[in-house]
Amino acid sequence: MTPANVGPNLTLARSMLSQPVMKASPKKLLPLTVVAIAVTSLFSVRPAQGGYIVTLEQVGANVVANGSGPIDLNGLMFEFTSNVGAGVEGSLGIINTGPQTLPSIDVYGGFTGPTSFGSGGGFLADTGSGDFVVMQGFQFLLAVPQGYVSGSALSDSMTFNNQTLASMGVTPGTYEWTWGDGGANQNFTLVIGAVPDGGTTISLLGCALLGLAVLRRKLGC
Repeated sequence: MTPANVGPNLTLARSMLSQPVMKASPKKLLPLTVVAIAVTSLFSVRPAQGGYIVTLEQVGANVVANGSGPIDLNGLMFEFTSNVGAGVEGSLGIINTGPQTLPSIDVYGGFTGPTSFGSGGGFLADTGSGDFVVMQGFQFLLAVPQGYVSGSALSDSMTFNNQTLASMGVTPGTYEWTWGDGGANQNFTLVIGAVPDGGTTISLLGCALLGLAVLRRKLGC
């Protein structure tokens, strides 16, 4: 593991405001956790549908990310120009795919989607190439090469040597960020490892809801 604070940083420099945290009692928190798991399972396995897609998978002894596809910038808001290192941080929903040369990138906001895809910390890529494309889910920022023409093709890759999906703390599934009016290329999709099929998803949801019913009965006693 390469800590995110060594060498190029993975995080785009936007200040974050602290949000108030509401506390819940243990009796209320446990059922809510079960529901959250069920809903997350349902939405994290949606199949990718066009646009820009990144796959993050195990290839031999390494973890490899490959990204390709166009991005329609309509519906996004330009925020600033910056540069960051190529890498992944599951707990913050960060995947920065491309070369290690720290090219200038144009950063946009104005979309919705998951703020994490695992519990892992920051890992810098050992090698990378192609167009530099960034997703920072925790602060809802997306970046493309400076001067990128909306709708044109993008392609990139990066490799993490001697790592596994588990060691990097990323959770297998499909994660999608969307914006605008939902057009074909107004989405950024990350596919991690093997994704359960629809039947598996429904089974997970059913088991979670059954567990919730049992918990509610016990907590009511």
